[in-house]
Amino acid sequence: MAGGLTHVAVEVHGHRGARGLRPENTLPGFAHALELGVDVIELDVGMSADGVVVLNHDQALSPVNLTDTAPAQPGDPAFPYVGKPVRELTLAQLRTVDAGARRHEAFTQTPVPGARIPTLAEACALLAPTDVELAVELKTDPGWPAGDVERLTAAVAGVLASAGLTRRSRLLAFDWRVLAEARRRHPEFTRVALIERKTLVPDTPWLAGLPPDDPVSAAAEMGAAVLSPEHAITTPGLVDRAHAQGLQVAVWTVNTHEDMARFIKYGTDALVTDYPDRLHAVLAAR
Repeated sequence: MAGGLTHVAVEVHGHRGARGLRPENTLPGFAHALELGVDVIELDVGMSADGVVVLNHDQALSPVNLTDTAPAQPGDPAFPYVGKPVRELTLAQLRTVDAGARRHEAFTQTPVPGARIPTLAEACALLAPTDVELAVELKTDPGWPAGDVERLTAAVAGVLASAGLTRRSRLLAFDWRVLAEARRRHPEFTRVALIERKTLVPDTPWLAGLPPDDPVSAAAEMGAAVLSPEHAITTPGLVDRAHAQGLQVAVWTVNTHEDMARFIKYGTDALVTDYPDRLHAVLAAR
């Protein structure tokens, strides 16, 4: 199968670590996901103003899960930082933000006050001694200049390679220019084509010029090994078509016992969930 992946039992992917249980994209969150026994940890990356690859889901710091503490230096005109784009803030500024104190109202999440926005290198240091794989989503969009997409892709690939995690890492993107760049310059990484309803509209700018009417064939043409659709558009037919073209299917984000059982029945290869403990319970019951 493309990318060196083989068909196995349903993989448990911890979404942003274990977002339903611990603060997302944090080292404590990843540690808890490891305790629960995930196969893959999914995380999101961007780049600071001074060129460091850091973990954060949104391109701007969100008040949903982040809280300002104090400026990086007295009188910093950029403070407060929450609400500002990650690309406009230095690592020192990002380090002041508390990523663990805010309880996400949508989840039964245990806060970890004082947890900081980690770098990708720090996440790799935590995960390298384990056997877990990394699903690294690069947070770009079609509005990014091509040079910035290339720069982030190269930086992410460099950090993962330096940590010795190339073979245990896969690169994910909704902006398929990332996948094209990875195929061209970093072909040693498994590539995962993310899709959702808004990226499959007519004349979409998200798929690097490929037509959205047949995302399975488009993902295969892009050289992806995995198609990762949002749960709302995942049907048995989509799964079967993907498998017929040699693609594995990793569905996101699946949080209820009923949906987990349904997508397992569809024959999906992996489920991305905020609650790895629930998925383990469903798998155990089967």
